[in-house]
Amino acid sequence: MTQAVDISLRDIPFQTAEGETKTLADYGDKVLLVVNVASKCGLTPQYEQLEELQRAYADRGFTVLGFPCNQFAGQEPGSMDEILEYCSVTWGVSFPVLDKVKVNGGKAAPLYKALKRTKDAEGKRGPVLWNFEKFVLTPDGAMHRFRPNVKPDDPAIVRVIEENLPA
Repeated sequence: MTQAVDISLRDIPFQTAEGETKTLADYGDKVLLVVNVASKCGLTPQYEQLEELQRAYADRGFTVLGFPCNQFAGQEPGSMDEILEYCSVTWGVSFPVLDKVKVNGGKAAPLYKALKRTKDAEGKRGPVLWNFEKFVLTPDGAMHRFRPNVKPDDPAIVRVIEENLPA
């Protein structure tokens, strides 16, 4: 489901793995796929499709932004150095892997508090259900939410990316 998102979403600060403060606005008019990732999850092979999307569309105005999260069954227990090494060595990840965050509860990262207001294809909003929940933000400010079981290379996700790449 598509819905317009308050432009202030692009101005919510978050931390990179190196401790630098960034916002979604720092990525300009790119199509952004924001996803909470984990190294020890049954869905971890989705890293492969995320990286395929990154390689296919990065030079056309797209990037994946991975936010490690340890809130679901402790499936991302490592330090940031361990996470970055795992992503690089195991999956060849070239997209930004940012600082570890909480996505649900009172201590959820501000960006995720805002993202969770987005409805999914069934019209439901609310908590992130598990690792690898995906949010695609388009340059016009629209947000598309895809639940964890929707693979990154699903035609619905690819269509949103391709239809919204900057000219």
